[in-house]
Amino acid sequence: MDTTVIENSTQFWIGTGWKMNKTLAQSLAYSDLLVQGTTTLDKRIQLFVIPPFTSVRQVKERMANERILVGAQNMHWAEEGAWTGEISPAMLTDCHLDIVELGHSERRLHFAETDAAVALKTEAAIRHNLMPLICIGETLDERDNNQADAVLQRQLTIALGGLSDQQKQSPLLLAYEPFWAIGTKGVPATPEYTDARHKTIRDVAISILGRQVPCLYGGSVSQENCVALMQCPYVDGLFIGRAAWDINSYLEILSMSEATIAERTHK
Repeated sequence: MDTTVIENSTQFWIGTGWKMNKTLAQSLAYSDLLVQGTTTLDKRIQLFVIPPFTSVRQVKERMANERILVGAQNMHWAEEGAWTGEISPAMLTDCHLDIVELGHSERRLHFAETDAAVALKTEAAIRHNLMPLICIGETLDERDNNQADAVLQRQLTIALGGLSDQQKQSPLLLAYEPFWAIGTKGVPATPEYTDARHKTIRDVAISILGRQVPCLYGGSVSQENCVALMQCPYVDGLFIGRAAWDINSYLEILSMSEATIAERTHK
C-alpha cells in the first residue's frame, strides 16, 4: 500500500492499539467485524489497528484488500542480532505491515525507553518503508511545572534528529499521549489543553521537517470525549486504547467522529 498517497490525501486518522490483549481468534473475529462495520465510512478517515505481535501477520492478511492499515506495537532498530525477545524492522516488513508504534509512554515509563532509542527506531522504520507512529507526551510533574511544551519539543527534536533530508519527506505520524492520561487511572486532557499542545507539536514538526504531518490525540479517548477532541482545529485524529478494544465501542466512536468531521469540514 502506498502510504505516501495516504498521508497526503487523508485528513483524519482514527486507530486503536490493542496492547497486551486479544488472542489470534479474538483478533480475527474483531477484524472481520471492523471490516463489515466500516464499508460506508467517510473516505477521509484512515483506519488502523495495532495488534500484539502474535496476531499481526494474520490480521494484515485479513485486511489485505481493505482500507485498514495494520501496525506493530514496537520494534528494535537493529537489522538482526543477539537481541533476545526483540523484533526487527525486517520481521515487520516480512509481515507486510504498514505502521510501527514507537515511544509509547508505557514503553518509556516501564521499559526505560529513551528519546535516543526512539530516534534510532524512527530512522530504521523509515529505512524499511514502515510508517513510524511516534508517541510523545509529558509527565504529570512536567505538566504542573509548565514544562509540557519544552518536553514535547525535546522529544520530537530528538526523535526526528537522525533523519536525512530525504527521510524527512517520508510518511510519518505523531501521537500526543501525555503520561498522566494513559491507563486505567488516566485522566484525559481537556480539548483546550490538547489543542494547545497539538499546535506546539505541529509547529515543531514543521520547523524540523519543513512540512506538516498528522498529529493524533491518544490518552483515555472515549465515547464521552471523542467529539470534543475531533472538533479541535489542530487534532488530526485519534489513537484509541481500551475504549476501542470492544468492536461495538470502536464503531460507535467512528460513527460519532464521522459526524463531527462532516461538521468540521463544512464550516
